[in-house]
Parts: sequence; C-alpha cells; structure tokens
Amino acid sequence: MHLYKIRKMKAEDLDQVVALEAKSFSTPWSRKSIEDAFLNPDNIYIVCEMDQTVIGYMGAWTSMGEADIMNIAVDEAYRRNGVGRSLMQSLEAVGKKMDVSAYFLEVRESNAAARKLYESMEFRNIGVRKHYYREPVEDAIIMSKVYRLEDEFDA
Repeated sequence: MHLYKIRKMKAEDLDQVVALEAKSFSTPWSRKSIEDAFLNPDNIYIVCEMDQTVIGYMGAWTSMGEADIMNIAVDEAYRRNGVGRSLMQSLEAVGKKMDVSAYFLEVRESNAAARKLYESMEFRNIGVRKHYYREPVEDAIIMSKVYRLEDEFDA
C-alpha cells in the first residue's frame, strides 16, 4: 500500500498542480492565476503527494479570520480514498494557526460526493449562487463552517 503525505505547496509543484486543475475542471484556472494565488502569503495552498506525484491539492484565500476555499482537486484515480478529507483537515489545521475561524466554499449542485464530504466535516448549506458555473451552467451551493469561541473551551 502506498502512503501519501500532505504538505505545503512549493513552486516545484506548479506544473503538476496546473495539470491536475486542467484534468479536474471544465473551466480550469490558468497557470498564472494559480501561481499568483499560491505566491500570496495570506493564502493557504497545500498538496497531497504520493511517490513524488501530486495527487491532490487545495487552496484557500484568507482575510480577517475567514478562508474562502477556492480550489480542491483530487486525481480521479485516487478519489474516495480519503485524500479530499485529509486535504480539508490539513487546511483547517493550517488555518487554525492563522486564526481562521470561518470557512466558505462553493460546490456544484450536482457534485453529491463533494457535498457529502463537506457535510460530514460540519459544513452547512447557507445559500445558492444561481448559474455560478459554466460549461455546463449550473448553480453553486454555498457552504460554510464556523468555529465558535466556546468550541475552544469544550472538555
């Protein structure tokens, strides 16, 4: 069995991340967009790596205690093996160190697997963005997870 590891994204990962983005989305981000976002020190970009190959990645933009999850992709061959969950958990661990207490994301209405993952991680549906996605046009479900201050004091 091969083991994967989650780590901070490095500049050397960019080619693999761009390729994974292109394979995963009908309207992928450009290399420049990913690179610019990754280079911003306020943002969190992490990868999941196995045998020196990036099999998943995610990125979030942070500001004033909030994180907007912008990208999450897992290579199709590795989906439903806990990679997405591990990426989300790692993002939250990094976010906690940055005093992030609220997370937001959009997900395709038809993406039942992703929605199920997010719900299992205590994300809640807070609204809809009509016709948010293109190719094909589809609504986005807006989801959020907010940590309450008292969560830090629960025994």
